[in-house]
Amino acid sequence: MKTKVTELLNIELPIVQGGLAYLAYADLAAAVSNAGGLGQITAMSLPNEEALRNEIHKVKEMTDKPFGVNFAIGQHGRSFEHMVQVAVDEKVPVISVTGGNPKPVLEKFEGTDTKKLVLVAAKRQAEKAEELGADGVMVVGHEGGGHLGRDDIGTFVLTPEVVDSVKIPVIASGGISDGRGLMAALALGAEGIEMGTRFIATKECVHANEVYKRNLIDANEHSTVLIKRSIGTPARALKNIWTDQILELEEKEVGYEGLKNYISGEANRRYIYEGKQEEGFAWAGQVSMRIKDIPTVQELFDQITKEIHMIKQKWNQ
Repeated sequence: MKTKVTELLNIELPIVQGGLAYLAYADLAAAVSNAGGLGQITAMSLPNEEALRNEIHKVKEMTDKPFGVNFAIGQHGRSFEHMVQVAVDEKVPVISVTGGNPKPVLEKFEGTDTKKLVLVAAKRQAEKAEELGADGVMVVGHEGGGHLGRDDIGTFVLTPEVVDSVKIPVIASGGISDGRGLMAALALGAEGIEMGTRFIATKECVHANEVYKRNLIDANEHSTVLIKRSIGTPARALKNIWTDQILELEEKEVGYEGLKNYISGEANRRYIYEGKQEEGFAWAGQVSMRIKDIPTVQELFDQITKEIHMIKQKWNQ
């Protein structure tokens, strides 16, 4: 399958694995890249530069295909320049930037062969990313998991709006888990897709606890909720007792200081690593209601490819 994204990233299928805080490490990234997509490492979940360098080396040992390093730079009080320098030194094929102003990250890669992607949630953000030198933008709609834009605009509306506003390739994200989602994104003018939640429920996402994966499979249309809206950083998570407490605090307008222990990385890890679902939270998109199994990444890609062919045949009838 050839699109501008497969050509840009030198991959076989236009599928990018999301950054997935605390989950996207070498096992998953290499599996996605080996299956024909673009796997990614989550840099800012790692403790230091050496840990990132080691994770990059692990991926290089496990695949000879292109992969990416994701920089979630919007975290409170955490510097990222030293981590970005590791990716520059290691000459990683692709980097992506989520949260915050991407300019300082993109500038680090000027004059290199590294392809630069930026996650956006609005047309103006996409236009700005293009001005700053991004090679492509990933546009996430309201359906997505984790951190989203402040406007409740769905992927189906936002994607073509961004496609019409920039010249660089657009990758659709939010609410996509299968071949039908991929083909719909292409019909909207996107050149590929990014999936996050779907990759959590795979065998190679080894850091995700089985409780987390099972809750994704058991999810329905009421299973996710937006938290952190009151502090200007809305994000979608699986609904549970913990998120109910967060929303109660938000109604009381306690601000970041009042929320920080509830929305911390520690609270996130208690759920996703240890399965303590009453003592933490877990990110998930609305697409969790569409997840019915826990395949290998290769099995997932085989199923997506099968669906693509079936849709093409239907369209050609």
